[in-house]
Amino acid sequence: MKVAVSRLGFGAAPIGNLYREVSDEEAFGAVEAAWQTGVRYFDTAPHYGLGLSERRLGVALSGRPRDEYVISTKVGRLLEPFDGEGMDDEGFAVPRHFRRVRDYSADGVRRSIESSLERLDTDRVEIVYIHDPDDYWEVAVGEAYPALEELRSQGVVGAIGVGMNQWEMPERFVRETDIDVVMLAGRYTLLEQPSLASFLPLCVERGVSVVACGVFNSGLLSKPEVPADAKYNYETAPPELVMRARSIAQVCGRHGVTLPQAAIQFPLGHPAVVSVVIGSRTAEQMTANAAHFSAEIPADLWAELKELNLLDQEVPTP
Repeated sequence: MKVAVSRLGFGAAPIGNLYREVSDEEAFGAVEAAWQTGVRYFDTAPHYGLGLSERRLGVALSGRPRDEYVISTKVGRLLEPFDGEGMDDEGFAVPRHFRRVRDYSADGVRRSIESSLERLDTDRVEIVYIHDPDDYWEVAVGEAYPALEELRSQGVVGAIGVGMNQWEMPERFVRETDIDVVMLAGRYTLLEQPSLASFLPLCVERGVSVVACGVFNSGLLSKPEVPADAKYNYETAPPELVMRARSIAQVCGRHGVTLPQAAIQFPLGHPAVVSVVIGSRTAEQMTANAAHFSAEIPADLWAELKELNLLDQEVPTP
């Protein structure tokens, strides 16, 4: 990828009030903790808190030298002023002063980036992802991508990517366009590796970088002991996946490693993966994630997981 990112990235959805309110102080503290632990890659989107995440991130980074960090944001959900009452109904604890309009048109992309630059208080973003174009392939590849390609040639955008919770459509983007990076959510994790067979090798072949996110599978891998009501893909995890996660956790424990430590480091074993992005809402959470990221993990752990068929035999490990 033309843009260099830190191996650990900061996911800014939580500071957009994901699921619950976060104070400005907590949000700014989380970004400060990320900086202090060496994070130089910060990911956000208009979708996150109806622009709140971008605004807070812009303020939190405003005193830093602009050439020392990388920001990525996303297009596809254009924010329009909205007079409705009540709170957002898409997972963020914010008033509904805006509404999301799915727009992958060239004009929509340009308008979205212009608004993002204003909220972030910057003149450029290093990476722009086409966000969740699951049902919008034709317009995303026919309009959004060419518009981003033009902005990349102008230097407004450093790299073009696609960010999704699946690997199949990103694979089409890799085959049919000149994208630089894919943000892959939850499809290459310690729990499951469905993207291993074709997608990740293709990325290596085409020189497309992969940023792994959702590495805890919505919470299933986020704690040393897996609760029965753990989440998977934003819903209560099926019993068989809870049992699988518990089996992985038991193996981790035998090697003096916690489940979240192994989960956060696992994706970086693949040569296509350049960064793991973890969401953090407070300084304490960010510091804990950084500690998981830097924990020492013996190679014997990965070997035992393969031996017990808890990891694909073909998985490259850190």
